[in-house]
Amino acid sequence: MKSLLFDLVIKVIYIMDMTNTEWYRIFLHTAKAGNLTKAAQELHVTQPSVSYAIKQLEDRLGVKLFDRLSKGVRPTPEGLVLLEYVERSFALFDAAEKQIASLKSYASGELRIGANGPIIKHVLLAPLDKLRARYPDVRIRLSQGNTADLARRLKEGQIDLAILHLPSSDPELTIVDSMSIQEGFVVGPAYRKIAEKPLTAAELARLPLLLLSRGSSTREFIEGWFSSHGISIEVDIELNSSEMLVELAGRGYGAACVTRSFVRRELEEKLLFEVRTTEEIPERRIGIAARRDASLSLVAERFLKLLLEDQADPYDLSK
Repeated sequence: MKSLLFDLVIKVIYIMDMTNTEWYRIFLHTAKAGNLTKAAQELHVTQPSVSYAIKQLEDRLGVKLFDRLSKGVRPTPEGLVLLEYVERSFALFDAAEKQIASLKSYASGELRIGANGPIIKHVLLAPLDKLRARYPDVRIRLSQGNTADLARRLKEGQIDLAILHLPSSDPELTIVDSMSIQEGFVVGPAYRKIAEKPLTAAELARLPLLLLSRGSSTREFIEGWFSSHGISIEVDIELNSSEMLVELAGRGYGAACVTRSFVRRELEEKLLFEVRTTEEIPERRIGIAARRDASLSLVAERFLKLLLEDQADPYDLSK
């Protein structure tokens, strides 16, 4: 008996892709109704269609599923085993449909996005606040990292969207060139006089320099700028946090390289002072990246629109 039931379960697993799912629906209604005619009425089909479906299942599974009674039908022991699995299956189908409806209405789902600290603070927080206010049941998973780390996590499927410094030519990613940023150097009140007139790159290099650690795209960018003027720099303080660079610059430790817009408040309140340069530091671009071979979730698409809603021509990363 156990062997027969085991064989039945194995057959069900292997033929699910081959068998019309409607046959199982008809079997379920018939088992519940206990009558072929009642099952046909519930399903809005003919009674011969019900009989045919039951016969097809019995032939495929190689077992009898119903005992025919004078006033209806009753599942056989094998039919009861099948009934248990079919009930579970259709319950899962119903649950799946409800979950999809929930995702479509943003009553569930999650957004997985990554960026560096300053971009999180100055670029992402506003649209994230909008998303959370409009769809409070959406789970937000926000992680921090540099461009190389975020690109790796994006390709590994750990996050759905990443804000990266450009340029990036990774063939596995689709990247929207989103906005420009301007890097520059700032100092605290202790170096205020230095900020009164533009410095050459060589003069700037003689100051104590506070930069992000090696491996960050910002560090590579600013070292490249100095190198383009024939200057090799020595860095006094290397940190992973732009916020800490700003803090130390304000305390008089030297000139910190930061994105100008990220210290706008400090500059306006005279907590920091911008060190102007005679040789222009080029603007940089940042972009929103997604995997080229993966569709965005509905939540990620919605957040992308919120992020780009102020732009005249929104981009579509879902293609």
